[in-house]
Amino acid sequence: MAFATMFEGQARHALGLVVLLVAAVWAVSGDGAPAGSLWGVSASAWFALLLADTVLHQVFVAVAWRLELHGQHLSRWFGDTERAFRSYAAVFAVLFVGRFVLVTLLAVANRGTFPMTPWLGWVAGAVIAVPAVYLFYSVRTWFGFRRAFGIDHFDPAARNWPMVREGIFRYTANGMYVFGIGALWIPGLLFQSWAALVGAAFSHAYIWVHFFTVERPDMRRIYGS
Repeated sequence: MAFATMFEGQARHALGLVVLLVAAVWAVSGDGAPAGSLWGVSASAWFALLLADTVLHQVFVAVAWRLELHGQHLSRWFGDTERAFRSYAAVFAVLFVGRFVLVTLLAVANRGTFPMTPWLGWVAGAVIAVPAVYLFYSVRTWFGFRRAFGIDHFDPAARNWPMVREGIFRYTANGMYVFGIGALWIPGLLFQSWAALVGAAFSHAYIWVHFFTVERPDMRRIYGS
């Protein structure tokens, strides 16, 4: 396994992560931000936990995908491909759901810190929620959660599955990056929380770093140009 192949794009990944972390911390470091607390935990701590979960989730996915794609290391460690994928998917799901839980807790702790008319926040949240729900329905109905989790990095047979052009995927090939992660904006809008909005912006920007430095190079290697 060549070092250059295994770590393709990861220098840019690291650079993008550092830039986004610095920007996120700077954005909430103004006077009184992030203010508030929930259950005795400061908004600053919730913000740090959100950033930590986001980074851990995407670094975990990058490492797992590359280990399996370049040598089936996870399958060999767990004894077979299905067991490796199920173990990976369980960790993926916990970290992914954690992002939504933590941004919601942060929004509650830091509520009322963003100058927005409440009804406008609810309208904006509803606008974001509609395609997010449609995306979930489309993944469940046509795309499949195994495919969404990256089964094609584990099972060569999945690489022969046809492209999905139903549901939301009729309009965009990157629905999960645009509308799935986009749902993280909703709590910040509903509770008018500046820190939660910054956390959502960090997550949304970082998922695109993942796309350009991890997923797209992997897709080229799996499916060709």
